[in-house]
Amino acid sequence: MILLAGGSGRLGTLIVRRLEARGLAVRVLTRDRRRTTHFANSQVEVVEGDVRDGRTLGAAMAGVSTVVSAIHGFGDIGDVSPASVDRDGNCRLIDAAAAANAGVVLMSIVGASATHPMELFRMKHVAEEYLRGRRRRGRSCAPTAFAEFWLDLLDQTAGASGRPVIFGRGANPINFVSVSDVAALVERALVDPSTRGATFEIGGPQNLSFNELAAGLQRASKRTAPARHVPRAILRILATVLRPVQANRARQIRAAITMDSIDLTFTATDLHRRFPELPVTSLADILAHR
Repeated sequence: MILLAGGSGRLGTLIVRRLEARGLAVRVLTRDRRRTTHFANSQVEVVEGDVRDGRTLGAAMAGVSTVVSAIHGFGDIGDVSPASVDRDGNCRLIDAAAAANAGVVLMSIVGASATHPMELFRMKHVAEEYLRGRRRRGRSCAPTAFAEFWLDLLDQTAGASGRPVIFGRGANPINFVSVSDVAALVERALVDPSTRGATFEIGGPQNLSFNELAAGLQRASKRTAPARHVPRAILRILATVLRPVQANRARQIRAAITMDSIDLTFTATDLHRRFPELPVTSLADILAHR
C-alpha cells in the first residue's frame, strides 16, 4: 500500500492515476474528503488526516509500505503555511512513516536551502534534512516551478479584461516544469529500488520569464491584449501592509518579488541522462492540452 499525502491536488492526482495503471494499491490522505470526489469510481482508498496534527496520522499508516508527501502550504489560507505544512507537517509525516517502517518519497523544490530568501524553500530544506537523518530508505524529488500552476494563475488574473497580471517586471528567467513530468519521476522513484536514498532534481526544457509565459498563454487563448504589471514598489508596500492581517497573502507577494529578481534557471541534464525515458514536456505542449 502506498500512502499519498496531498493526493487530491494536481500533482497528487496524476501520481495516483499512474500508480493505479500499474495495479498498485493507493491510499490518499486529505484534510477534506470533499476534495477527493474525482476518485469516487476508482479503487483508491481515502482517509482524512492533517499533517499539522500528528495524532491523525497513525491510522492512515496501517499496512503502508511507502509514503509520498506531495503536501505544500504555500498557496493556502488560514493557519496553513510553509512552516506548518512543508516543515512541521513533513517532519510529522516522516516520523509516522518511521513508526510504520515505511519508506518515504518527499516532494521538495530545486534550490531548497537554509538561507534561501523564500520561506517555502527554507522549509523544504528542513524537511529534506530531517528525512536524511531519519529514514535511510527516503528519497526526494525536487522540481522547479509548476508551469500549470502559474499558467492557471495568469489566466485567472486575466479575468474579463483578458490581460494577465504579472507581479514585477516579469523579465527574470525561471525554469517551469510540467506537473505530468514530475508525476512520472515520482512513479519512477516509487518502483525503482535503486533510487532509495537519492535526491532527484527535475525541470522543464526551457527557462522562461513571466512575460514569455503570459505571451504564450495569450497566443494559446487567442487573446491579443498585453499583460498588466504591478511594480515592485507597490508590491513591497502591499506586503508590508498585509503582513499583520493577511500573513499568507503578504508571504506570496514577497515570494513574487523574489521570483522577479533572483536566479531561478535550471538545466535537468543529469536526471535525463540517468532516466532518458522520462518525459520532457514543452510549454507549447502544455498549452496545447489545457
